Amino acid sequence: MQTIFVMVKCELGKAYDVAAAAVDNVDNVSEVYSISGQHDLMMKCTLDDDMDIGHFVTRELQLIDGVADTFTLITFNAFT
Repeated sequence: MQTIFVMVKCELGKAYDVAAAAVDNVDNVSEVYSISGQHDLMMKCTLDDDMDIGHFVTRELQLIDGVADTFTLITFNAFT
C-alpha cells in the first residue's frame, strides 16, 4: 500500500461539496480535513502498490466538480 496526501484548492463556496463528493464517491480517499492556508482541503488517500498516483489524482480527484487545483505529497515511511 502507498499513502499520499492531496491538498485541494476549491472554487469559492465549494469546499464542503468537494469534501462530501470525495468521501462518498472515491474509494481510495480515507479521510478529508478542512485546512487553512493556500489550500482548502487535505485528503488522505491509500492506493494499491500497482496503482499509478498521477492517474489517480488526475482522473479521480481533479475531476470532482469544484476542484480548482491540487498539490500531492507522496509519503515514504510511517512512524508509529
